[in-house]
Amino acid sequence: MNRFLAIVEREMRKFFRSPVLMIMSMMLPLVQLLILGHAYGGHIQGAKIAVVDQDRGPQAVKVHEAFDSVAVNIATFTTIPYDNEYTAREAVRTGKVDAAVIIPPQYSRRVYANDAPRIALVVDNSDQIMSGTLETEMQSLVDALNQPVIQDRVVKQVALEIVELYPYVEYMKYLLAGSITLAMYISVMIGGGMLYIDDKARGVHEGYLVTPISKLELVMGLNFAGAIKAVLSGICLTVIGSLMAGLGVIFNPLADLYLLLLILGTSIAFNGMMFLMMVRVDDPLVPRAMFGVLNTLLFFPSGAISPVSAFPKWLQCIAVVDPFTYAVHGLKSILLKDGGFVSIQWDLLYLFVFGFGTLLIATPLFKRTL
Repeated sequence: MNRFLAIVEREMRKFFRSPVLMIMSMMLPLVQLLILGHAYGGHIQGAKIAVVDQDRGPQAVKVHEAFDSVAVNIATFTTIPYDNEYTAREAVRTGKVDAAVIIPPQYSRRVYANDAPRIALVVDNSDQIMSGTLETEMQSLVDALNQPVIQDRVVKQVALEIVELYPYVEYMKYLLAGSITLAMYISVMIGGGMLYIDDKARGVHEGYLVTPISKLELVMGLNFAGAIKAVLSGICLTVIGSLMAGLGVIFNPLADLYLLLLILGTSIAFNGMMFLMMVRVDDPLVPRAMFGVLNTLLFFPSGAISPVSAFPKWLQCIAVVDPFTYAVHGLKSILLKDGGFVSIQWDLLYLFVFGFGTLLIATPLFKRTL
């Protein structure tokens, strides 16, 4: 036990003597949470829409009033009058405006005659987020214009009533689970994998070979120290990220216990995965080259950015075996839904089994020789 603890103590002393390394391992996830959380989670405001009114009738005035209502209230877009359709289309093409609405001639007459009146919306669909938002907003305006002034006493249409289980979830809150997981992954790769290979390249591990430390003690000592580093990173980012996102779940002691179990399971899974991949590596450049590839391959298919069901089948197969997937799902279940132990039991089982399983595979592969 003393030999095991000596390895852990050495690794932790080296880690704490480099505060810059500790800070940088958490900086990327925090910056990602702050920037992506606002970039993708915010409502579009201040978009510019060109309006070409070729009708100028009373029904066209109602369309202008609907536009003014949007500009004053939710401010998704503001309108700019244009004289002709060609100029408006070119303005969309060149990026001067984000879209153009064309109210054709005889629009009011066709409304009164129930003769399939139409309004054209010209969008720049190279930007799917902007065009999708404007199309949705315009469709809601058209639906409002289609409502009769005098409602029928007998309801003739089916209405959909949406019941949301939780309060509005901002994208920053949705992204928090992925940022916590990413911070732990970076801690394991930088503070574990890269340092481990660097120590081998510098000859530090040669000192272990002249001691009675067994192969199992050496493997478990290195991984236990790596798990402590990952747990510290996970706890720090959970607290800081929850405060930044406005989540009060961290003040619930039972939820804190579940979060700690998830962080512990994730750290063991990541360390086991890292050690299995690095156990026979000697070149210090290899883990640095693998870092970005693994980050992309494991982080994005995990559901941290978008739901797993949106991916093609081959990416979904990667997500099934990816420990990131279970860590992200478990953290979301507690941070966003307060789902309790039932919602994370299978995530915990997979993370612990995956972690200990990879360590058991890596131990016999470890060479206690030069």
